[in-house]
Amino acid sequence: MPPTADTPLTVSLPSPQPGGTVPTLPIVASPDEVTGRVAALASLGLEDLRIEWRKLYRTAPPLRLSRDLLQRSIAHRMQEEALGSLSTAAQRQLTALARTLASNGKQPPVASAAKLKPGTTLVREWHGRSHTVIVQEKGFAHEGKHYASLTQIAHLITGAHWSGPRFFGLHRAPRRTRQGAADGE
Repeated sequence: MPPTADTPLTVSLPSPQPGGTVPTLPIVASPDEVTGRVAALASLGLEDLRIEWRKLYRTAPPLRLSRDLLQRSIAHRMQEEALGSLSTAAQRQLTALARTLASNGKQPPVASAAKLKPGTTLVREWHGRSHTVIVQEKGFAHEGKHYASLTQIAHLITGAHWSGPRFFGLHRAPRRTRQGAADGE
């Protein structure tokens, strides 16, 4: 039975004061239990939230952290422990993006997160003719032939250099600004 505002899930742990106990929440694994635990945080007092923080982070919470931020941080940590956190690759990418932004103040281009699954069909009309490409484990199939990249297929279709992903609508072209507008004229 999930906790409610009337009946939060609690387990008694020894209090810093002799003879007393403080409510804390058990470790859980299912998304429904996490949702219940996060909801139950609203009913905990500031000191109980600090105890929960120590349990989850194994360190004292920052002294001036507001109750709201303390509650949100605990909820995030609970979700992270029960449901998993970012992959190591995603953490590495975020760290690299942050370093680039900190070093030159500009946001670096981000690689597309869209991955095409084998069996996906891409269709593009060019000069009145429909071109169909099927994504394979390694490469792409077009008109019965195998190609290593979409760019090769786009070049074959158009006779000119095109970004294959852009040609098939997987990426949008960067927005161009009018020169006068960009210079503030």
